[in-house]
Amino acid sequence: MSRLLVTGGAGFIGSNFVHHVIEHTDHQVTVLDKLTYAGNLASLEGLPDDRFRFVRGDIGDAALVDELFAQADAVVHYAAESHNDNSLDEPRPFLDTNIVGTYTLLEAARRHGTRLHHISTDEVYGDLELDDPARFTEHTPYNPSSPYSSTKAGSDLLVRAWVRSFGVRATISNCSNNYGPYQHVEKFIPRQITNVIRGIRPKLYGAGLNVRDWIHAEDHSSAVLTILEKGRIGQTYLIGADGEKDNKTVIELILRLMGEDPAAYDHVADRAGHDLRYAIDSTKLRDELGWQPRYRDFEAGLAATIDWYRAHEEWWAPAKDATEAFYASKGQ
Repeated sequence: MSRLLVTGGAGFIGSNFVHHVIEHTDHQVTVLDKLTYAGNLASLEGLPDDRFRFVRGDIGDAALVDELFAQADAVVHYAAESHNDNSLDEPRPFLDTNIVGTYTLLEAARRHGTRLHHISTDEVYGDLELDDPARFTEHTPYNPSSPYSSTKAGSDLLVRAWVRSFGVRATISNCSNNYGPYQHVEKFIPRQITNVIRGIRPKLYGAGLNVRDWIHAEDHSSAVLTILEKGRIGQTYLIGADGEKDNKTVIELILRLMGEDPAAYDHVADRAGHDLRYAIDSTKLRDELGWQPRYRDFEAGLAATIDWYRAHEEWWAPAKDATEAFYASKGQ
């Protein structure tokens, strides 16, 4: 697998994966990214010219996708519309990218016999009750609750169908919530960090009791590379780092780590259809493929993430004002 094609590689978790691959392997990497608002070429700065190239384009462009698949030994598919709030405002782009785009890639994989790994989310499983001891496994039934999660569920099912019907050599991973460098300021953790840096009081949806299972993007990247190299074709692997925290705890920890009063935030109206709790059981990935997370201490990983945003204001500042204007228009 010396030549990798990474779709959506200028986005948050895609760019982290590209940096991980360049640092830890000898692979050559081509990134295909449409550079929508969530894609940022600055996230790929400093990569070596002899091992990395960037192609701007749409995963729905069948001719371009076919050309790039012909040059790749394996493809890692990160490209997706991924923000829940945006999916509630305008669902159509989520259908175009997450469903039609994934179909386009699958057809190219089918023609060229290319190894494909599809990146998905734990949100396809819906949510768990706050007092439920259960966690999501590879056998949990799908129960998506938003246009975003439903289109990701649909794309997962397309991958499974193309494996079974056409012999496409694909695997799937469903991951819990990522945090780390290069994450757009519309997302929960970087929004609160950059608010504090700017002297803006952080915002918390509802009572803040909703629970997310956090994983550092570096750990997600190492898990994906492990699955690409060792995973069994046709299998799904759940990726998690045992990082369950409710949103109230996270926002108060951010404030404390940044030297602020942990109570210095405002409650805003809860998001429509806000899932209660996500929790990942990654036993299969750990036992079958031998993967382990590096960032087992969420507080340490969060402190490193805060340091990154403090040191890279030039990266996130261009999107900050527009993001806050959008949320202000919704009272959030």
